[in-house]
Amino acid sequence: MLIAIVALCVLFLCLVGSFIGGVYAERHRGVPLWRVEDYWTIGIYAGESPLEVSAPEGVQNPVLTARDVTDLEASFVADPFMVREEGRWYMFFEVMPAESYLGKIGLASSADGWRWEYEQIVLDEPHHLSYPYVFKWEGEHYMIPDCYGGNAVRLYKATEFPRRWSRVGNLIEGNYVDASVVRHDGCWWLFAADPQGNHTLRLFSAETLSGSWAEHPQSPLVAGDPHIARPGGRVIVNDGRVFRFTQDDAPIYGNQLRAFEVTELSPTGYREQPAAQAPVLRASGSGWNRDGMHHIDPHQVGDRRWIACVDGNRQRLSFRLSY
Repeated sequence: MLIAIVALCVLFLCLVGSFIGGVYAERHRGVPLWRVEDYWTIGIYAGESPLEVSAPEGVQNPVLTARDVTDLEASFVADPFMVREEGRWYMFFEVMPAESYLGKIGLASSADGWRWEYEQIVLDEPHHLSYPYVFKWEGEHYMIPDCYGGNAVRLYKATEFPRRWSRVGNLIEGNYVDASVVRHDGCWWLFAADPQGNHTLRLFSAETLSGSWAEHPQSPLVAGDPHIARPGGRVIVNDGRVFRFTQDDAPIYGNQLRAFEVTELSPTGYREQPAAQAPVLRASGSGWNRDGMHHIDPHQVGDRRWIACVDGNRQRLSFRLSY
């Protein structure tokens, strides 16, 4: 009897809520009273291999959330990349402002890689910014953020690391997302996804970082497969072996993360194979990463010791109570 009463109450509330939401949407140009939105946060994993990492003991994940951002009101943080300089870790990541859908690049730092302190926004443009692929080359720090809406893959250089960055130029014209570079066999390689559908992966190469980039003859490497196309973190070279991480964006965006070993990477040929039977990262079903994981940046810190920054999603209801 009690169960039936509870069920009727829930049904009544759902009907009332749907009615109110419909009225609100009709009166306010289709904007619903509530919606389910992603709430991405950042965590730290560790393990003996970049393909086998998990939450380490003593680390309270997530280590960074939107609440840690102090210089604007943020909806979420995601896409972390980090570098170590003079014994200190610096993490760069997407900060999504609450008032817009144009991301900015934030900075946090850590003495040990486990406990992080938010510092500030370090890169802001009129278009969206995310996925701040940061790396060091010939003594200088560079960043290739996702510049969706800017119609180019752009290269930035630190003028005062880690807080000041200036644009060097455009590497590739066109709207691509999550561009990921790696230096291998004396050449630069750049993986990037077409933004529509997250199901097409392209490959470009250049002799120099700022040089003339050309599309690979086998590009697109992936076409029509959202399970393995969109890059999901740093491309790494470990003991001469090249690994790329890829988002599995089906049936939903940011579902889980897979890894592939690149077995041939040359000016004329490309081959890869799954590097792990199971996804490297996946939704946990509970907690901060209950509904998805789609990014990893692993770094070797010792013999068979790796640390990685990752992100996780826990969806939540967002209510619009004001006009």
